[in-house]
Amino acid sequence: MDRTGINKMALQKPRATWNHPLLGADPGTLVRLAAANRVPPAMWPRLAAFFGAALARAPLSLAERAWTGMRADPLEGAQAPVFILGHWRSGTTHLFNLMSRDPRFAWPDPIATGLPWDFLLLGRALRPLLKRALPESRLIDNVEVNPDSPQEDEIALASMQDLSYYHALYFPKKLVEHFERGAFLDNDDVPPAALRRRARRLRHYSRKLLLNMPGDTLLVKNPIYTGQVAWLRSLWPDARFVHIHRNPYVVFDSTRNFYRKLLPAYALQPFDAEAAEPVILDAYPRMLERLYADTEDLPDDRFIEIAYDDLDKKPLECLEDIYDQLGIGDFERQAPRFSAYLESIRGYRKNPHRFDPATLDKVDAAWGPWLKRWGYSRPEAAAASSGTPSAG
Repeated sequence: MDRTGINKMALQKPRATWNHPLLGADPGTLVRLAAANRVPPAMWPRLAAFFGAALARAPLSLAERAWTGMRADPLEGAQAPVFILGHWRSGTTHLFNLMSRDPRFAWPDPIATGLPWDFLLLGRALRPLLKRALPESRLIDNVEVNPDSPQEDEIALASMQDLSYYHALYFPKKLVEHFERGAFLDNDDVPPAALRRRARRLRHYSRKLLLNMPGDTLLVKNPIYTGQVAWLRSLWPDARFVHIHRNPYVVFDSTRNFYRKLLPAYALQPFDAEAAEPVILDAYPRMLERLYADTEDLPDDRFIEIAYDDLDKKPLECLEDIYDQLGIGDFERQAPRFSAYLESIRGYRKNPHRFDPATLDKVDAAWGPWLKRWGYSRPEAAAASSGTPSAG
């Protein structure tokens, strides 16, 4: 392996999908990304498509920015936002899908993530066409995707500025560098101007989400925010946080699968599908250490932690605890909506997982303190299951 952590002997040729998230990027972001990352000639047609789409939308994007700027800022009168935190594959999506049934929340849908600059005007006009272009389920699991499926805001932010861990997937020759910059914002490689730009884009995008939905409270799910609570609090001093943790053995194996599936779909450079493994092992404890340091001084009504197993076995009780502790209120009125969603996913089947001794040893060595903190025991090297939603 070279110093980037990539095994040059194991590199695969990029075959990124044409329906790539960067099709929704703006010209400035594309210029910065293209200048910082050498894209091979085989991917130039896709890069040209990204620029062509961005330039074609540019007048409408500017019109939407102007229209948004003329509206009263909905963030000024909004309730304290709620951020769902947790390492990838920890059950954040299931919790997000559940809480999004509450109509008081505003969150990104697939069109808002795919067209972050244009979803209020162009996105609404093209909604019937865009609905037909959506995949039936997510690449990483069997979770259904429809026009009203909540999405994480990082996909949109990766197309609005040049500081995002998603760029590790798009430009894996610098996988470690892009992940470090996107995950740990106090990294010396993060220019202050880039961090200020990310903050502006996040605020702008959040304003538009509140303009797009009737809810007056932002509901955001983004695993990368697990290690960025201090930064989020600098933007929203009254923000509320829900952290969900899950069996680390399942989390590691499932996150490794996350990269194995997304790299072939999104990489615009040659990639090593196994290069993410040391990044996963290293980032997990660092993100959690920051989470607890950043939330140590928060009162009980601003931070709550739950276990995925509890959410899986008794989802309504878990939700009621979240609503009560964070002061969201109105749980009884929303409970029928949560129950209806749980009933709708009753037939969902989780991805099967088999743990080999080598994988278990890696998790024991790298994440031992977290196994002990939460009381997770080592499973046998046999079958287990992992997935996002459950019928409870």
